[in-house]
Amino acid sequence: MHPSLTPQRENYLLFTLAGIQFSHILDFMIMMPLGPVLIGSLGMGTHEFGLLVASYSFSAAVAGLLAATFVDRFERKRLLLTILVLFGLATLACGLAPGYATLLVARGLAGVFGGIMGALVQTMVGDVIPFERRARASGVVATAFSLSTVAGVPLSLWLANHIGWRAPFILIAGLVVVFLIAGLRHLPELRQHISTGERAHTFEEMFAVVRDANHLRALLFSTLIIFSGFTVIPYITLYAVGNAGISLHDIPFVYLAGGAATLITARLIGRWADLRGKVKIYRLIAAAALLPLFVVTQAGITPLWLWLIYTTLFFVLVSGRMIPAMAIITSAALPGLRGTFMSLNATMQSLAMGLATTLAGFVITQDSAGKIAGYATVGYIAMAANVLAILFVSRIAMHGQK
Repeated sequence: MHPSLTPQRENYLLFTLAGIQFSHILDFMIMMPLGPVLIGSLGMGTHEFGLLVASYSFSAAVAGLLAATFVDRFERKRLLLTILVLFGLATLACGLAPGYATLLVARGLAGVFGGIMGALVQTMVGDVIPFERRARASGVVATAFSLSTVAGVPLSLWLANHIGWRAPFILIAGLVVVFLIAGLRHLPELRQHISTGERAHTFEEMFAVVRDANHLRALLFSTLIIFSGFTVIPYITLYAVGNAGISLHDIPFVYLAGGAATLITARLIGRWADLRGKVKIYRLIAAAALLPLFVVTQAGITPLWLWLIYTTLFFVLVSGRMIPAMAIITSAALPGLRGTFMSLNATMQSLAMGLATTLAGFVITQDSAGKIAGYATVGYIAMAANVLAILFVSRIAMHGQK
């Protein structure tokens, strides 16, 4: 059952969830374009940088696993806003970290709370929005990615270049306060998932999720999608600067163009998926995403205008896959177990991000001139995982589908 909201309240809810997701996504994404700045400031190599990115993901994976033991026992709004506050404090700690080791620990803490927060956002979409509008709702929440790329990342890079690498994290901590106020006002209390019976043991809901074969298929599908993207994504900036000949000062244009395009296409893809079928539209977009996955990892010296075309297609199609995919994944969960399922899904996605980033970090090497080797191999790995996900998606059953 879904709580009845007026169209206006539903929009307020979705935009508030998108804002909360924005802070989480920006916090994760900012590490990638900051790569050259952090490597220069902290004196680390590509392997250490990969570990810094992966620490967030691995911590989020552990947190998602722990959250699966309790997330369906609490009212959604209160739990989400509590996690949001803790996330803001962890991100502030990133901005205040005195060196690499403390930054690594702070990134891990941010990952703990960010991973749970991202799962709760998607859980609330599934709780509140009926199946027939769920892809559109996912598209609205996905504008968080677009806004983070079109505004958040360029602004953060400007702050990093003019003030220092700490400034973006302090900015995100400030934004958390704004979204906390919006959440207190616009998020509804959701208690209908809470069982009044006693649990046989702490892991009862988790075991119930993993006993369902459809849940397991959806989790594997989710893992394949994330793995195919995050073998490539964390190293795009390093490759652009070192191999494609793009100036570090022009990198904000990459995120500005890609974010502006996805700001338009995200909601269109969501509506299209609701109208034409979520599985069908996912397959079309994921198949098209093979092209930018190939081109971005193979390009040599490239003029800025052409690189912007490549990367904008990458943003639109590689991130666009996630809109119908998240509607499929959220709809695969049994309603009474949705919070637990989405926490486990966050764990699998975070593990996929961490493993993909770490694997790519070992495949990729960087010479003294800053040139990257092995990125083409990473691209082939990403394409193979993407094809497997395309073949696998039809095996997932969706609850609420008519």
